[in-house]
Amino acid sequence: MTHSKRAARPSDYYYGLRRSTPRFAMSSVVNIAAYKFVSLDALPELRARLLAEAGAAGLKGTILLAGEGINLFLAGAADGIDAFLRDLRGDARFADLEVKFSHSAQVPFRKLLVKIKREIIRMDHPTIRPEAGRAPGVDAKTLARWLERGADDNGRPVVMLDTRNAFEVDEGTFRDAIDWRIDRFTQFPAAVQAHRAELEGKTVVSFCTGGIRCEKAAIYMNEAGIENVYQLDGGILKYFEETGGPGFDGKCFVFDERISLDPALAPSQD
Repeated sequence: MTHSKRAARPSDYYYGLRRSTPRFAMSSVVNIAAYKFVSLDALPELRARLLAEAGAAGLKGTILLAGEGINLFLAGAADGIDAFLRDLRGDARFADLEVKFSHSAQVPFRKLLVKIKREIIRMDHPTIRPEAGRAPGVDAKTLARWLERGADDNGRPVVMLDTRNAFEVDEGTFRDAIDWRIDRFTQFPAAVQAHRAELEGKTVVSFCTGGIRCEKAAIYMNEAGIENVYQLDGGILKYFEETGGPGFDGKCFVFDERISLDPALAPSQD
């Protein structure tokens, strides 16, 4: 008997998060999200080092490591975050790591995990290597200007392409964004091929939560021959941080107990 894969649900991503255990209250917990595509080797040794450094800093959350780079979501006291980032950036490979910050009253993770994966964001297209060259990016303030005008600086119509899972989109997205209702990021390439006609003649801005998915998505679309494709630098979270979220309806789903963040980066649950 065969079983088809069901659509992903938000609860699938909560394994290891605080559920019924008492919360560790803090007046102001710092949450960070960051990634970088950079060639990494000796992953078990790097895993052990980062686990020790994050643990010593009193942080909780998840760090993903792969040959293509690092992806992390961590929370803790401000001094612990500072100490960990100082140690991490002491490694030349992570010296220019760009970090997105937000705050909450509670630590939204139950434990600290450092995992070794095949990809830091799974797409199942190993030829997509952002380290070798990324698609053009658009910063938050420029995008806000484009959205207000409805066109880019060359007068070309702008469309927003949401690369996230359907349940994330349901929490909130950019007004009139294209949503192909994918259940996992590995479905994105097939969705591009099925819908590429609706992107022709437009400036396409791919976006996601923090930038990692739209980075791979934009490269894939460029390699597929789709023109005028950009990625939103820093994703929705950086857009909220720098602009306050004009043109975004709803909240941004996040993969921890805060559930989602509004354009002021305030959590829906805290």
